[in-house]
Amino acid sequence: MEVLEKQEVAKLGYFPGGVVHEKGLLPQELPPWLKKITHKICQQTGLFPSAINHVLINEYLPDQGIMPHQDGPAYFPVVAIISLMSPLVIDFTPHQRLRKLNPDEVTTEESEVICEKSDDPKDCSLLLMPCSLIIFKDEAYSDYLHGIQDSQLHSLKKVVNISKCPEFKQTNTFPDEIESSDMEQSNVYKRTNTRISLTCRLVLKVHKNLFKF
Repeated sequence: MEVLEKQEVAKLGYFPGGVVHEKGLLPQELPPWLKKITHKICQQTGLFPSAINHVLINEYLPDQGIMPHQDGPAYFPVVAIISLMSPLVIDFTPHQRLRKLNPDEVTTEESEVICEKSDDPKDCSLLLMPCSLIIFKDEAYSDYLHGIQDSQLHSLKKVVNISKCPEFKQTNTFPDEIESSDMEQSNVYKRTNTRISLTCRLVLKVHKNLFKF
């Protein structure tokens, strides 16, 4: 992957591709290095119906995160996130409507939909390693909130993919009182470095002439 320009990385919330307005995307051309990356994602996954046209670049300091959220209806319901520089944990939380509800408050139609998906959906977490790509869609997009804890210490207790990240144990940092060999017992990871994320999405409505007179 090509190195990001320092001027671009320094901007928290930098939006290559343009700004998402309530009426759609006010587009700008993606820089060539980024267009190359997004084209490869589209080509190899086949999950996007047309070219990715919006990328959010965020910088997260070791104690920074983002509150649980959903990306909303402006986007095609597939998200591709590239992580750079430092590991962290992303949490997926079932939407409140999928939690156990009072039967008297749920219509027959709503009850059937909820039961088809899960009797009691659970929280889960993923470890995002540097130079990794995570793509989520379908129920993970529509029925779950995703977020990152505002903390230097991230819990590994609900991480479901840690066994697939053998390099993590060799490079991670634990609180001073916890030895690396005690990872399974500690269930805690200490963030020490900045993480950069590239969130790649397709905005469905594009307004090229919105502000032209």
